[in-house]
Amino acid sequence: MKTWAVILGGTALLAGAAMVLTASNPLDAEAVAQPAPAAASAYDFTMTAIDGKPMPFAQYRGKVLLVVNTASFCGLTPQYEGLQKLHAQYAPRGFTVIGVPSGDFMGQEYDDNGKIKEFCETKFGITFPLTERVSVKGPNAAPFFRWAKTQLASNNEPQWNFHKFLVGRDGRLIAGFSSRTSPESPDVKAAIERALG
Repeated sequence: MKTWAVILGGTALLAGAAMVLTASNPLDAEAVAQPAPAAASAYDFTMTAIDGKPMPFAQYRGKVLLVVNTASFCGLTPQYEGLQKLHAQYAPRGFTVIGVPSGDFMGQEYDDNGKIKEFCETKFGITFPLTERVSVKGPNAAPFFRWAKTQLASNNEPQWNFHKFLVGRDGRLIAGFSSRTSPESPDVKAAIERALG
């Protein structure tokens, strides 16, 4: 009797999984099949700045970049302060933080780019460049993030707000740091120092 219960329970789980797959948006299945963009470096990507102007990463060629998906209403939002300090400290040596606002994780970002910009500038005095709000995870992620996910041996798709991607002067991805890693942690600073040479 117990054996049949286990078999029937397993069958129910499989049937439930099939129902979930059937109910999902058919566009999602198509999007999942899309490969990561073919690119030689981060400089091959263009995003849109928070003010609506094109932001080609090629304009940062030769610099070290820290690309971070950000959010205004997250418990980790105070990391903006550390990111601004890093930007101010290392900018004279050829370093730039790029903030990428996203509402992917529990909708913890404004829907309006103007409000995001105002929040960042008034609350944290942010002077580093910000992109418009985009998706950073899954099949609808901005092309840079889909590419970055494929560049490192470990899984470096953002799992939460404030995931950090370090890009070297040659535009290649050097490292990824989890959300919980402070911008001013010894690991992040050491990696930046090595990248700057």
